[in-house]
This record gives sequence, C-alpha cells and structure tokens, in this order.
Amino acid sequence: MSERIINIEDVSLLDLFGVHEANLEFIRRIFPTIKIISRGNDLKIIGEPDVLIKFEKRFSLLMLQLEKFGKITENDISQIMIDDIPVVSEKSISEDLILHGRNGKLIRPQTANQRKMVKSILKDDLMFAIGPAGSGKTYTAVALAVKALKEKSVRRIILTRPAVEAGENLGFLPGDMKEKLDPYLQPLYDALRDMLPTQKLLTYLEDNTIEIAPLAYMRGRTLDNAFVILDEAQNCTDGQLKMFLTRMGKNAKFIVTGDISQIDLPRNQKSGLVHAHRRLGDIKGISFIQLDVKDIVRHKLVGKIIEAYGKFEE
Repeated sequence: MSERIINIEDVSLLDLFGVHEANLEFIRRIFPTIKIISRGNDLKIIGEPDVLIKFEKRFSLLMLQLEKFGKITENDISQIMIDDIPVVSEKSISEDLILHGRNGKLIRPQTANQRKMVKSILKDDLMFAIGPAGSGKTYTAVALAVKALKEKSVRRIILTRPAVEAGENLGFLPGDMKEKLDPYLQPLYDALRDMLPTQKLLTYLEDNTIEIAPLAYMRGRTLDNAFVILDEAQNCTDGQLKMFLTRMGKNAKFIVTGDISQIDLPRNQKSGLVHAHRRLGDIKGISFIQLDVKDIVRHKLVGKIIEAYGKFEE
C-alpha cells in the first residue's frame, strides 16, 4: 500500500467536493479500493501504487474542468473519473471534444465506437449508426449536428423520426406540426437542451434553423446545406428509408440511427434498416458504425438487461 497527498489550491472546496461532500462520496464509489481522506486543502489517498497513479491523473483532469468552467456535475465526474474511460491528457481532451454544452458541459464521445462516429462523419456524408438503447448513437449524432451548425458548415439542422405509433398519419392529432411530432422526438429535444441555451434553442426552432420534419412529409424535398438526422430508423420500411436517403442535397450530412432489436413495424412490413448495409455497404462515402452493449452509457444495469433479453430471444 502507498500513500500520497494531493494539494488543492485555487478552487473552491465546496464546488469541488459538493454540498455535504456529495461529489467526494461519488468519487469514492468510483474508486472503492482507495481510501480517500479530505483534510482542509489536502486530499490523502491510500492504496495500490498503480491505482493511485490512475486516480491522480483523472483527478487532475477533474480539477482542470472545475478551473475552466467554475463548476462540476456528477456527469462530469463520471466522464472524467470512471474506469471505463481511458486517461487522456489536456491536449487530447480538447482534440476529443465535440462541443461545449450548456453550463460548460463537455460533450465528447465516451466509447471507441462513438469516436468512430465522430471520425466517420468528417470523411463521409452519410453514416449509419446502429446499436442498442443507451449506446449514445442519437446523442452523439445530435452533438455532431450542433457542432456543424455552430461552425457554420451547415445552415440548419433537420430532425426526423418515423411516428410508427400513429401510423405516420398525424393529421388527426391536435396542434401544429411541431406539437404533433413532439412526443416522438422527445429524445432529440433532450439532447438539444443539453447542448444549447434555452432561448437560443427556442429561436432556432422558431426560425426553422432547427426543423422538426416528420418523415412522412419529406417526400419531394431536397435538403441542401443541412445536417439531417433520421432517428429510430429501424421503424422505416425499405421505401421510406430510400425516400429519406434520396432527399440529400448539396453540402448535406446525413446520419441514420437505429436499433434493429426494437422494431415496432407491423409484422407484414420489413425494416429497411435491417438490409441497409447489404445494399449500401460498398458505396464510397457511406459508413456503417455498429455499436454494442459495451457502448452503453446509461445505468450499468441497462447493458445487463439488454444482454439478458438477447440470450432469451436466442
């Protein structure tokens, strides 16, 4: 066993450790093999040398986050301190970063396959991201779209999702088009709220810089200078997916996300996403990223639940 002292200066201990040391308790749970003792501006850590070295590197990045943005959240602690995320330098953090979200939140890929998504969309104009619930495919796609909008490489973002539960016939629902689609697009809104200030997001929605476009109503359009995301694409038929993909105009980026284990189409209809790789895999400029349970960034039980259901279905 070894012992080290980390001196904490130039930051608020309350901001770092949280009210009633809630942040520190969370860090202790992440590193259960280390004894962590807070004494004034000193943090004493006791444990195996290799684990202490890993802890110090991650803790220094956490301090950097606090110094830069003046606050840290439990999500920041998870992203920086958790064992599943490799230790990186300050330089590589900035290189890996997709964008700064609300309140200084760092939006960046958390797994190897999410990093593949970031790299692939730089070189390819059309990308398919296929994987289980919670693997970050939609969230990463929205982050890439917001990044492109902020950098002015596109003029608008278009988000679409098949409203299978309404049979794509949305006319009988009350409200305007946005209100009809809101229940189906809530995950996309949640991601946008993480990445854009509330008033900015409202402005973008009002002037159609960010557009909510029902898949059923996209026929005949040409989408130029746009970053377009089709979410829940496993619920598209072959014809619908083909229709969507052929909307691509000049200077456009398209991302298609879906989970082929959660198809909600009627039994007499086949998912277009299932056969997309076989039909489009050889075309240059189209990439396919396959995410799996290792990419799941929700509660640790989600991965186990998906694996259990998978075994049962087999």
